[in-house]
Amino acid sequence: MLRIGFLGPKGTFSHEALEYYMKDGEPHKAVDYASIPDILLAVEAGEIEEAIVPIENSLEGAINATMDIMATDVKLMIKAEIVIAINQNLLVKKGTVVEDIKHVLSHPQAIGQCRKFLNTRLPGVEIRYVYSTAGAAEEVALGNNDSAAIGSAVAAEAYGLEVLTPGIQDGDNNLTRFVVISGHDCARTRDDKTSIVFSTENKPGSLYKILEIFNLWDINMERIESRPAKDQLGRYIFFIDIDGHRDDEDVRDAITMIRRKTSFFRLLGSYPRYRDEG
Repeated sequence: MLRIGFLGPKGTFSHEALEYYMKDGEPHKAVDYASIPDILLAVEAGEIEEAIVPIENSLEGAINATMDIMATDVKLMIKAEIVIAINQNLLVKKGTVVEDIKHVLSHPQAIGQCRKFLNTRLPGVEIRYVYSTAGAAEEVALGNNDSAAIGSAVAAEAYGLEVLTPGIQDGDNNLTRFVVISGHDCARTRDDKTSIVFSTENKPGSLYKILEIFNLWDINMERIESRPAKDQLGRYIFFIDIDGHRDDEDVRDAITMIRRKTSFFRLLGSYPRYRDEG
């Protein structure tokens, strides 16, 4: 049985992404971990075969913990990507009605994403901040019928709660991109992306020369992020996602050229582009 790790506890949006990824897949055992480094180190140690971790959020930007450890601390690859909408819901014990609610619990970020709903539908209700949306759901499940949690539909299922009001977030543009990490990437599907990370010499035009390679081979660059190299002040590493698979001739040739012009290079994997089936 496939063992796949996620950022726990159960009921988090990482858990929701895992369930979406495995919805048509083989039987699996979901294993929760306390941190992103813990998950990825578990894959490298062979405790689990795969991990699903967040890498990018439409509101908050890059997930630095994922990028940093993938760059230098583990020799793992991206084999898939999933994008899910972060839909917040009002979760209660069965039988609870709005008039019963005296306390609303959740992570500060989730509370902040639902201010309009809280101010208009639950004015005067006490707000209590906890360490995670899943932790809020668990606390509500163990308590009386006078509290509610803000969290995912998966959290409701995991802790035996019901969704009293779905989709209470202020906007619908909160998306998180998750990647599936393994010891290998994915075979070519002809609708793929490739991720790389590299650093350049500290010389004028070094980064431009790398980016010009993509232009010469007519390769679309979808995303670029920089992170401190952590070995000296002012030195950076660059994460880039491009169209195509590493086995495509143009991508293969471009990567060969980039390897020659960088002081550090890692191929993070080629994998199918996520397509929203909805």
